[in-house]
Amino acid sequence: MALRACGFIVFRRPASCVPPPDNIEYLLLQTSYGKHHWTPPKGHVDPGEDDLTTALRETKEEAGLGAEQLQVIDGFVQELHYEVQGRPKEVLYWMAELRDPATAVTLSSEHKDYRWARLEEACTLAQYKDLQDTLRAAHRHLEAQQDKQR
Repeated sequence: MALRACGFIVFRRPASCVPPPDNIEYLLLQTSYGKHHWTPPKGHVDPGEDDLTTALRETKEEAGLGAEQLQVIDGFVQELHYEVQGRPKEVLYWMAELRDPATAVTLSSEHKDYRWARLEEACTLAQYKDLQDTLRAAHRHLEAQQDKQR
């Protein structure tokens, strides 16, 4: 059976910025283990827990950002499939906007650093193509939403 994890692509629009969407910054956390890769907050589903609850819990545990600080974005969920140490893993990512862009990130011991990065820097940090594709898909989703609001 595949390992299952869930998380959020958390983004913010800095207070001084008005759309266009290239002003959007994405939150990436650098792991304190392994190759110190960068990833959005995510974690394994606990028994009896639904996926979205997992994403919220893990984002609170890993970045100190809870449901009260996040606005979940409708209509976006991405599923990634890859192997970790020879075992299949699937990760579901939703998107959430940080309500107050000045809210502080509080890291857990699982991470040693964090960064708010615009799309291209976030993709460079992310390293893995499927995660880069997910970040780009999230960005396109936000652009499409903004186009509808015009």
